[in-house]
Amino acid sequence: MGFFFITDLPAEIACLVVLACWIGFGFILLIGKSRASQTEVQRDTKSRRGFLLQCTGYVIAIVFPRTFFSPIAPMSETAERVLALVTIAIALASVGFCFAAAWALGKQWALVARLVESHELITSGPYAIVRNPIYLAMLGMMVATGLAVSRWQALAAGAIVFLVGTAIRIRTEEKLLRNAFGASFDEYARRVPAFLPRIF
Repeated sequence: MGFFFITDLPAEIACLVVLACWIGFGFILLIGKSRASQTEVQRDTKSRRGFLLQCTGYVIAIVFPRTFFSPIAPMSETAERVLALVTIAIALASVGFCFAAAWALGKQWALVARLVESHELITSGPYAIVRNPIYLAMLGMMVATGLAVSRWQALAAGAIVFLVGTAIRIRTEEKLLRNAFGASFDEYARRVPAFLPRIF
């Protein structure tokens, strides 16, 4: 009976929502892959290094969990409820943002840097907020997961590794886009931040 006893309801709910959001992330990957163009004209495999670092960051944040269904640090019951709500909001927003970005990409969807036949420069939807919204959504899911299950030290270390991998991927992928779209991409890059949205 002890296994089913609810000891910390806000933390349990946050964990379940984050898990459901990860399942949603998996569906987004499947949808993106099914809509992706098969007529590739150029690829840069250097972005795989960044992808591996991003995955390593996730692993670091997840393989050092704290006691299940407990807050990330000692806090009052009210603060714990607020943190659970923040965790849930970050997870849901991340999945929604990722879905909107993947849908806007359409045939351009890919896990590694590439150009496809009749490649378009997408600048609308989430791409009007940041140039790499899927990576921002991935960071959001890492933060939400960390707040739900990780030790804060593991979350911090994992986030650093993830951000290094993200920088590699952004640099590699945007080099391809800059070569393909020239001044159009430069103007877009001046107008829209690469990864973190502007506050003002």
